[in-house]
Amino acid sequence: MPTKANKKSPARASNNARGANKNSASKPRPKAQKTQSAAARNNGSSRELKRQEEPKSPMPAQHQEKPGIESKLDPRPRYEASNYQGSGKLSKKVALITGGDSGIGRAVAVLFAREGADVAITYLPPEKSDARETQEAVAAEGAKAITIEGDVCDPKFSTKAIDRTLKEFGKLDILVNNAAYQQHQQSLEELTEEQWDLTFKTNIYGYFRMAKAALPHLKKGGVIINTGSITGLEGSKELLDYCSTKGAIHAFTKALAQNLIERGIRVNCVAPGPVWTPLNPSDKDAEDVPEFGADTPMKRPAQPEEIAPAYVYFASEADSSYVTGEVLTLLGGDTTAG
Repeated sequence: MPTKANKKSPARASNNARGANKNSASKPRPKAQKTQSAAARNNGSSRELKRQEEPKSPMPAQHQEKPGIESKLDPRPRYEASNYQGSGKLSKKVALITGGDSGIGRAVAVLFAREGADVAITYLPPEKSDARETQEAVAAEGAKAITIEGDVCDPKFSTKAIDRTLKEFGKLDILVNNAAYQQHQQSLEELTEEQWDLTFKTNIYGYFRMAKAALPHLKKGGVIINTGSITGLEGSKELLDYCSTKGAIHAFTKALAQNLIERGIRVNCVAPGPVWTPLNPSDKDAEDVPEFGADTPMKRPAQPEEIAPAYVYFASEADSSYVTGEVLTLLGGDTTAG
């Protein structure tokens, strides 16, 4: 399992990373966040919605070895979306989410479950504790969840993940390509071919292979959702390989949407700006973490629970039956993407 070295530079987007073991001090694993029952969340008439203040920059200085563990982050990323009320939009659906153990992937798994879907998530071996916590959070919503250990870089893993999902649930309706690799380099000279290959094998080959393995099992009404990034539209000078793959993901989304439209399968992409996930403190020195996301108009990074509803929108035929080939940016007030 390759290890991602730490480099200095602000990252504009973050989804789940792939990587290596960590040397951060271990803390007891908290139980899945629960502020109210799933039934109460799904019953809009039983409570009054309250405005929630999200954590703002500066964040505490901190660092982890890659891929990073969510339970060790301070503050913990918010994924429960306590104001989000499920309405059965994904009832009886089955979703597979790569990199679903933490960050955006975890928040998506929880909201999919709240909307009635059963969920399979993939994770890397060092992320087992996070994957278990996500599984518990999905179960707390009254849905079923399975965890699948493996690396999307492995050409054989896509078939393994699809087969395991089918064996457990009997079908597949939604594929979310979310796992990613990111490592800063200050110059083109420092960017090795090995890193370039690893980034592409994870971020775009992984998406291609998962989509190809899933396609025979997606029926009319099936959905593929890719995780892009604002860096794929605007670039980021120390993320040359990462930005290139995210731009490729955006183009892949549009082309695949055109290719599959006659089959009745929709393909869309969510392209966030900065999001508070384990990727951030595992991609920076501790002193560079506090200002992550502070350059957005909202002066903070997004929380995963603020990004996940976009995935529900794309997954739900009730919401987006006429939407395919779109790249949706979520930028905390920035309006200059693309």
